[in-house]
Amino acid sequence: MKTAVFDLDGTIADTICDLGDAVNYGLERLGCPTHDYEAYKKMVGNGAKKLCERALPEDKKDKSAELHKLFKEYYSQHYLDKTKLYDGMKETMEKLQSRGVVLAVATNKPEDVAREIIWELLPDIGFVKVLGGVDYRPVKPDSAILIEIFSVLPDEENEVYMIGDSNVDIRTAKNAGIASIGCAWGFRGREELAAEGADFIAEKPSDIADIIL
Repeated sequence: MKTAVFDLDGTIADTICDLGDAVNYGLERLGCPTHDYEAYKKMVGNGAKKLCERALPEDKKDKSAELHKLFKEYYSQHYLDKTKLYDGMKETMEKLQSRGVVLAVATNKPEDVAREIIWELLPDIGFVKVLGGVDYRPVKPDSAILIEIFSVLPDEENEVYMIGDSNVDIRTAKNAGIASIGCAWGFRGREELAAEGADFIAEKPSDIADIIL
């Protein structure tokens, strides 16, 4: 049995524009400077609260809870304005599914929004679990999110891969004792993935299926 657990942002879909727009909306409301999309690629990965904290100027860090509230207000209405699947991702998911690979999603993105994005962009793919950021579970790189996924898998020999675009995903895999596949097309790039010790690095989505199968 094989299982593929995917990160979402920068792995399955390019979400950076909608994330950036949502944070910039909040920053503008608070009278703070905004950032371009490229800058946000270095801020995402550890959940929405940490993203908002990182986006604020040093002298406005006390506004992080307020910014997070504004972010959620905007993002809940605009999370699919510009977000799109990476080329080849749908076909890769279909191939893995057709070969009996169990599929799941483990992201630090707010869980309700993560599920909506997955159901909208990949309606024909059956995921055993789509888990995201919730108050009761630690965010990645803590392995709690993977342990919750493992709990619903059959009790048999299982080859599990964590697939993601950042050092957070590689560390999550290490913390859970499973193999990792880094996605070079994502927000952080090949260099960060290699430095973190990814077991494999995929240059394009189809490489994921080649590695697993």
